[in-house]
Amino acid sequence: MKRTITVYIFCIIGTISGSLANAATGKWNAYLAYHDIQQIVPAGDDVFVRASNNLFSYNQKDMSITVYDRTNGLNDTYITHMAWSKTARRLIAVYGNSNIDLIDINGNVNNISALYAKPMTEDKTVNDIFIHGKHAYLATNFGAVKVDMDRAEISESYNIFGISMARIVVSGNRIYVKRKDNIVMSASMSDNLVDRNNWTITQDYDASMFDIDTSDYDRLLPTVSKLNPGGPKYNNFGFMRIRNNKLYTVGCGYNILSDLMRPGTVQVLDRSDNISDDWTIYQDDFGTDEHNYVDIMSVDVDPKDAGHVFACGRTGIYEFRNGRLEKEYTMDNSPIKSGLNSYNYNCVFTCAFDKGGTLWCLNSMAPGQSVIALQRDGNWTTHNKKELLDKNGISKTYMIKMFEDSRGLFWFNFDYWEKPAVFCYDPATDGIKAFDRFYNQDGANIGSITTLPAITEDKEGNIWIGTNIGPIVIEKEDIFKDDYKFTQVKVPRNDGTNLADYLLAGIGIRDIVVDGANRKWFATDGNGVYLISDDNIEEIHHFTFDNSMLLSNTVESIAVNNSTGEVFMGTDKGLCSYMSDATTPSDDMTDDNVYAYPNPVTPDHTGLITVVGLSMNADVKITTANGAIVAQGRSNGGMFTWNGRDKDGRRVASGVYMVHTAKADGSKGTVCKIAIVN
Repeated sequence: MKRTITVYIFCIIGTISGSLANAATGKWNAYLAYHDIQQIVPAGDDVFVRASNNLFSYNQKDMSITVYDRTNGLNDTYITHMAWSKTARRLIAVYGNSNIDLIDINGNVNNISALYAKPMTEDKTVNDIFIHGKHAYLATNFGAVKVDMDRAEISESYNIFGISMARIVVSGNRIYVKRKDNIVMSASMSDNLVDRNNWTITQDYDASMFDIDTSDYDRLLPTVSKLNPGGPKYNNFGFMRIRNNKLYTVGCGYNILSDLMRPGTVQVLDRSDNISDDWTIYQDDFGTDEHNYVDIMSVDVDPKDAGHVFACGRTGIYEFRNGRLEKEYTMDNSPIKSGLNSYNYNCVFTCAFDKGGTLWCLNSMAPGQSVIALQRDGNWTTHNKKELLDKNGISKTYMIKMFEDSRGLFWFNFDYWEKPAVFCYDPATDGIKAFDRFYNQDGANIGSITTLPAITEDKEGNIWIGTNIGPIVIEKEDIFKDDYKFTQVKVPRNDGTNLADYLLAGIGIRDIVVDGANRKWFATDGNGVYLISDDNIEEIHHFTFDNSMLLSNTVESIAVNNSTGEVFMGTDKGLCSYMSDATTPSDDMTDDNVYAYPNPVTPDHTGLITVVGLSMNADVKITTANGAIVAQGRSNGGMFTWNGRDKDGRRVASGVYMVHTAKADGSKGTVCKIAIVN
């Protein structure tokens, strides 16, 4: 399948707002970059483009653009090679993990997973593709593979002494492979190529056959570079925040053990209407060799001015106004100090505004420096805390993920294996408290906590922390206690033993977000995404690469727009989202804010019908016009979903159905209507 970008002009008739036309509960979206044009492959009237390791095509006659991703038909992410067969009239796309998709010009996709799925000790990485008729020959790190693009299968594989192949070419009646050591081997196409004895080292070949043909790329690049498939500039989403119904993202890239040197771009997605994907890419062309603009770790928006944004990371603090750089803050013009006396190590890994508009920052690896704040008048203040300094007077190495909670307290993590800790700073008193004794509610040592990548607050005021061995909680009652304990949530086994297991025990948590129904979403390091119920007991969803359209099981960040229910997941392969069934509850249910969509429900609609604008745990009853109940339940935050079926699982008859609502305390809410057309 494929998704074509085009423009429709239409009218919305009825009571449903058009802004939710694309907001079907359970729907997945991908937001992929197409900025770096890597390969251009003509295919008749169409041209396929591999850009930022993703795929789109355009028609040379009408210039319509089609984007391809996991949410509309592809079977994997991160394409490394592709080629077009005129004979088979298919494109072969090879992914970084050696999975293979065949795509025709109508967008139909056939997957060949045999190479990807085959257990092998050898490296299966594909380095080159050569098309010969209906066959694609792949050069890999263990030998060569022949793919029949008509039959969508691997015909043969040639393990030529386990030698890594860089290039592969068929010329005349012979096949040539160029090894990574530049030695060329050859065999006759009429021989049994599986028999390694038929392959010999040769010097009898035209060296130019291994040259990469860039003629199509050079000819079509001027046209392709002007196209706009949409999307961000980069597929890096290490940190995300929702502000003013917009998704603010930065790439991250730095930690104590590695430095990915990710570009420092701030990328902002406006999906407030749930229809358009409006990206704003902030200015990012100001880095120098002495002061790189890379490894930006945090971003926040001035609560008094939505166009005023700050980002920070390894190289300092950056102030933006309407997407343009206004000022850089380094050790020259601010209290920032560098432990290495280098402009490339003005380490401020986290920043956050308070409700009054003061920007609070943490200066890591700094002599005598830790907490700094930029006031609204432009003046800096320092709040150096001995609790954040080591024995040499240097601030803690990696302080991250600062946020202001509902009490006006600032929380952040010291994410370092030697002595990780959670900190709570109170700006009102300038006091700070360390939570660094990791014992649970039973007095047991929690175990080998080495990383603390995540921290957030739930709707009840409890603080959730993500660790390398699962989530832990500081209950709100323990925040001000000297003898605090961490809570490890126990999930009953319900097997008659009265035994329980710790919630997500042993799972590395990368990020946590709480939705409008107080449910917890956990982004994990290799295990996908978990959604846990508001009572912390039930696993509602466990999304993985294999059972959903999640782009990767390595999820670096997660954020939820509680106005729409859209959950954004920043993976190591790019950004995707899932439209969940919970939003922030309304204080009052009125005729103006309670409505259902889609409405009317047409015969071709098979998904969920969503009612929004509800209060917390609202009682919802859906009835026929004469009062017979066909469905009922409680809202998730401010949202309720219905599958359009009665209590016996049958699709309801055509007609107008009444949605009766009441608050959790029993007081009456409002009524809206849903029209069903079969």
